[in-house]
Amino acid sequence: MLWSLIKILVFVAIVGLLAIGAGFLMETSGGIQITAGGTEYTLGPLQSVIALGVLVFAIWVFFKLLTLLIATLKFLNGDETALSRYFDRSREQRGYQALADGLMALASGEGRIAMSKATKAEKLLNKPELTNLLVAQAAEMNGDTKKASDTYKKLVTNNATRFVGVRGILKQKLAEGDDDTARKLAEKALAIKPRHAETQDILLGLQTKSQDWTGARSTLTAKLKAGHLPRDVFKRRDAVLALSEAKGILDEGATVEQQEHAIEANRLSPDLVPAAAMAARAYIEKGKPRAATKILKKAWEVQPHPDLAHAFAEIAPDETPDARIKRFTALTRIHPENPETRLILAELNIVAEDFPEARRALGDVVEKQADARAYTLMAAIERGEGASDAVVQGWLAKALNAPRGPQWVCDNCHDIQPEWAPVCQNCHSFDTLSWQTPQTPEIASATGVHMLPLIVGALEDKVEPEIEEPEEEVSPDVIEMEAEPVRPDVEPAIEEKV
Repeated sequence: MLWSLIKILVFVAIVGLLAIGAGFLMETSGGIQITAGGTEYTLGPLQSVIALGVLVFAIWVFFKLLTLLIATLKFLNGDETALSRYFDRSREQRGYQALADGLMALASGEGRIAMSKATKAEKLLNKPELTNLLVAQAAEMNGDTKKASDTYKKLVTNNATRFVGVRGILKQKLAEGDDDTARKLAEKALAIKPRHAETQDILLGLQTKSQDWTGARSTLTAKLKAGHLPRDVFKRRDAVLALSEAKGILDEGATVEQQEHAIEANRLSPDLVPAAAMAARAYIEKGKPRAATKILKKAWEVQPHPDLAHAFAEIAPDETPDARIKRFTALTRIHPENPETRLILAELNIVAEDFPEARRALGDVVEKQADARAYTLMAAIERGEGASDAVVQGWLAKALNAPRGPQWVCDNCHDIQPEWAPVCQNCHSFDTLSWQTPQTPEIASATGVHMLPLIVGALEDKVEPEIEEPEEEVSPDVIEMEAEPVRPDVEPAIEEKV
């Protein structure tokens, strides 16, 4: 309605301007004098303008008739398509103009105009390989998914447009959340165009989401061969996929093939912490502790990580605390100033009941890079050295409100994951988890410190005044207050000894 009103107003304005121009020309003196055959003709300004328009129209008609005459002569000389080409030429020009207008409308976000121009171009051109795509995209913009789907299916039937049709239906299935059908369509589209980068990315994402690790490795190799992936990135992601294939290596039903996948993942990317830990466990299962130690040391050189320390502890699970401290020197001497190294040393010395050494191992971590784990270890050290309940409770209160420290964080959506996985659980992006301290500040619970007496208990009521032994046992409630539990291999010993 509004558009019709605008067109009426524009028409009235044009008529008004023409009327004003005609009146101005009629009042203007002068004109044009034309002499033909001894007769002189004098035209006024308005008559001159009209005569000019008639002349231009006459010239246009002349050339049209001339081209028609030429086409007729060609037809009479045996060219049977000369006349049809003459009449089709004008229709094609109008059709291509409608197609161009439709593309412009589509780029401008005007879905209704794009659909109108696409329909007009479809009637004039009779070239579905050109107009169907415009019709489908215009229908999608208007929200008519059924018409878009039907048009994409028409494109699939043509060899020249089959890939475009499959890709269009693939996009629709992705929007609907039908991942299984979308994965089959992506495989079909990739079979038509094996080097298409976008389709490779879509298929890889769907395969990793459905945990089709073998298929994902094949797609990743195709990306490398097509030149769409740097070799170093390929090696890293191939290692992640190999690691995913080896998931559950320590389960009761683990196979030799799974162990080999874990070792292969570590070979492809030695700095990948989960791969190193899993490969080490594979060698432990094979009875090769030296190979496991070598792998963990190499990964520790790149990035000290608690999972590496845990796997290193599993090499000799029955050793004494003092023997474990001595054996862990192979790791702790590599990055002695790293906070993770200091925390591991503190944990080991707490288990060995060497609390002064545990305090020295922590060093300035508590002052400069403290997190809940460091504060919890300080509480255990203070308890082991016989500090008062108020001191222990103070460290535990700090642990309640302290940051959690480094965690597995998605580089894409910044979501924090409880453990490493090849695919982010939140945004489903592949190979985006990295071990880092979250950028977003952690907000402490408003009830954290105030709830501490209820959780820890009234220590002064539970401890006899005359007991002054520094080795008194900590109640289980205190142990439950640890914001960051000590490594599983040393936690039972801390509960028992501290």
